Amino acid sequence: MQDVAEKALVLGGGGITGIAWEIGILAGLAEHGIDLTDADLVVGTSAGSVVGVDVRSGAPLPDLYATQAQPTGAGEIYARMRLPLMARYVTAMAFTKKPQVARARIGAMAVRARTEPEEERRKVIESRLPVLDWPPGKLQITAVDAATGQFAVFDAASGVSLLDAVSASCAVPGIWPPVTINGRRYIDGGMRSAANVDLAAGCKQVVVIAPLTQGFGVVESVGRQVARLVEQGARVAVVKPDKAALQAIGNNVLDPAHRPGAARAGYAQARAETDAVKAVWL
Repeated sequence: MQDVAEKALVLGGGGITGIAWEIGILAGLAEHGIDLTDADLVVGTSAGSVVGVDVRSGAPLPDLYATQAQPTGAGEIYARMRLPLMARYVTAMAFTKKPQVARARIGAMAVRARTEPEEERRKVIESRLPVLDWPPGKLQITAVDAATGQFAVFDAASGVSLLDAVSASCAVPGIWPPVTINGRRYIDGGMRSAANVDLAAGCKQVVVIAPLTQGFGVVESVGRQVARLVEQGARVAVVKPDKAALQAIGNNVLDPAHRPGAARAGYAQARAETDAVKAVWL
């Protein structure tokens, strides 16, 4: 018999500031007596895939938080989602109600885009991971096949390296290069949903930590996916940035200069989230 996952921790996408804010939330909640690292299932999308590895690695949350709260280093890469790129996203999603078709169009755009070399991007992702082998515990990392638009979920049994899985999940189309895995190229799992909460279906207790929650076009919102879990009988708590955190994160989630402030804002916000998360988790 397979083990039944009772508790799921779902970690959504949100750029480099999203990684910092999520770590701040997790460290702050642990400080208030709620340790989410004991989840039976961890689901990570984009930024959440990095945090998911952090959670499963066994690295102490205070140490992870301290790293995120440190000033940015000279080697950190600045990027920005500019209006022309957003327009290409909108165009890809126009005139179709089929999510997979829209994702394939975005994938084609990502393959054509001029970005840094794939191997250089892998090195950046590698520098962010505390481990390079799949850690113990159920960890699912999401991505999208750039050619077909098909949703992909990688785990320890998938035969895909942890570094490749996380690199693919973080491959923001048009910003970072699609990642080649077994001859196929993959893009950011957030192109299906900002958090892919539905992967926690069947779990009774679900905590979603999502820097971004809105949907757009055929990309389903976190709220809609959460509603379906609740209809199925799950208890769900959603943690999203409060006003102070949004201000700290700023308008560009890919700007490393905002990382320390985002981490501190998440840590401070955790106090206000404690009761809602405790009602679900404990």
